[in-house]
Amino acid sequence: MTDDGVRFSRRVRSKLRREAHDLLHAGPPSVQLMWPIGPQVPDDARVQEVLDLCMRIGEVLLSSGESVDETTSVMLRIAAASGLSAVDVDVTFTSITMCCHRGMAASPVTSMRLVQYRSLDLTRLLAVGRVIDQVEAGDVDVRAAATELSEAVNSRHPYPRWVATVGGAGLAASIAFLLGGGLVTGLAAFGVTASLDRIGRLLNRRGLPPFFQQIVGGALATGTTVALFGLGAFPPGTRPSLVIAATITVLLSGLSLVSTGQDAITGYYVTSAGRAMEIVLLSAGLLVGVVLGLRVGLEFAPPLEVAGELPVGVGRFGLSMLAGATAAASYALAGYAPVRSLVAAALTGAAAWGTYGVLVQVAGVGPVPSTGAAAIVIGLASGMFRRGGGVPPLVVSLAGITPLVPGFSAYRGFYQLAVEGVADGLVTITLALAIGLALAAGVSFGDYLTRPNRNVSPSTPSPAPELGPA
Repeated sequence: MTDDGVRFSRRVRSKLRREAHDLLHAGPPSVQLMWPIGPQVPDDARVQEVLDLCMRIGEVLLSSGESVDETTSVMLRIAAASGLSAVDVDVTFTSITMCCHRGMAASPVTSMRLVQYRSLDLTRLLAVGRVIDQVEAGDVDVRAAATELSEAVNSRHPYPRWVATVGGAGLAASIAFLLGGGLVTGLAAFGVTASLDRIGRLLNRRGLPPFFQQIVGGALATGTTVALFGLGAFPPGTRPSLVIAATITVLLSGLSLVSTGQDAITGYYVTSAGRAMEIVLLSAGLLVGVVLGLRVGLEFAPPLEVAGELPVGVGRFGLSMLAGATAAASYALAGYAPVRSLVAAALTGAAAWGTYGVLVQVAGVGPVPSTGAAAIVIGLASGMFRRGGGVPPLVVSLAGITPLVPGFSAYRGFYQLAVEGVADGLVTITLALAIGLALAAGVSFGDYLTRPNRNVSPSTPSPAPELGPA
C-alpha cells in the first residue's frame, strides 16, 4: 500500500473512532434548565413583581380574544425585557401559570392567575398595548408599568353604553342590507338587535349564564320577527327572515372563532378545546332559542320562509361592499374602538367582502374556499396594521370577519331543523361550520405570513443582564 493509501486509511479509522465515541457516550444537555441566571440572582420580590405584571397583561389579552401563542409571546418578551429570561408560561382556557427559573442558586418562583372574562373594550386593549411597547423599549420600569396598566384596566369605557348598543344594532342593519334586504328590513333588524342588547345587559347583571342568554336572544329575535310578520308590519316583497339572519350574525360575532383556530394550529390544544366547547355550547343555545321561537311562532303566524340566494349585480356589489365596511366598523364601535380603528376596520371589512364577492359571483368559487381566501386578506391586513402601529391587530381581525360570519347559513339550518327535516338542517349547519373553520384558518394563515420574527423561546434560556434596584 502506498503512503497516500496509508494516510487515507488512518484518517478513515480516526473519523470512525470519533463517531463511535460520540455515539456511545452521552453528550451535553440540549436544554440547560438549571443554567445560572446572570451575575445576580433576582430576589423573590423582584420576580413576583415581574410575574404579576406579565400575567395581568396576559389576562387582558386572553380575555379580549387574543390567541394563546400571541399572549405567551408577549408575556415572554415582557419578562425578558424586565430581566427574567428563564421563564415558562402555561396558558389554559381559564388560567395562566408562570414560572421563573433561577438556576442552581435559588428555588424557582411560580405564580398563577385566573382569567376573569369581561366585556370587550378595544380602547382599553390599545392602552395595554402602549404599556407593552413602553416596557419592551425600556422607557418605564416594572412598577411604573404596573401603575399604568392598572389605570388602563380600571378606566371607564370611552363611549356611553348606548353608543355600543347603536354599534351592535348598526351591525345587524348592515348585515340585513348585505344579504339583500331593504330599508324596512334594515330598520327592523336595528330595532330588534338594540332591544336584545338591552335585555342581554339586564340578564348579564342578574348573573344568567351565557348559554341561557343565547337561548333568550335567539327566541326573542325569532319570536319578535315572526310576530311583526304576522301583524303585517313588513310590506309585500320584503324578506323578514333576513332580520333573524342578521340578528343571529350579531349573536355569533362575539364567539372566538379566530382565536380557537389559531390555538389549534399553533399547538395549544387544551385552550383550543376549551374555546371550541364554548362556541359549541353557545351555538347550541342559539339553536334552541331559534327553533323554540319558530315552533311557537308557527302556531300564531304563517310560515316564515327562508330567503333565497343573495342578489348579484354590479350595482348591488358596490352596495354590498359599503354594507360590509359599515358592518365591520359597527362591530368595532360596539367594542369601544377608537376612531382610527373604526376606519381600519371599515377598510378591512370592505376588502374582505370584495374578495368574497368577486370569487363567488365572478369566478364561481364555492362559499367555503371563497371565505377562506377573504379571511387570508383579513389576516394580511391585521399583520400590516401590526407593523404600522396605532391599531391593535385584534381589532382588525375581529371586525373584519363580521361580514363573513355565517349567520345566514346558520339560520337556514335552524329553520330546516325546525320545519323541514333533520337531514337537510344538519347539512346546512355543517356548511356553516365549514365556513367558520375557513374563517379561522384563513385569518391565522394571513397573520402568520406577516408576523415579525421573534426569537423568544422559553426553552433556550440565556444569561440575564444584571438587575438593578427594584
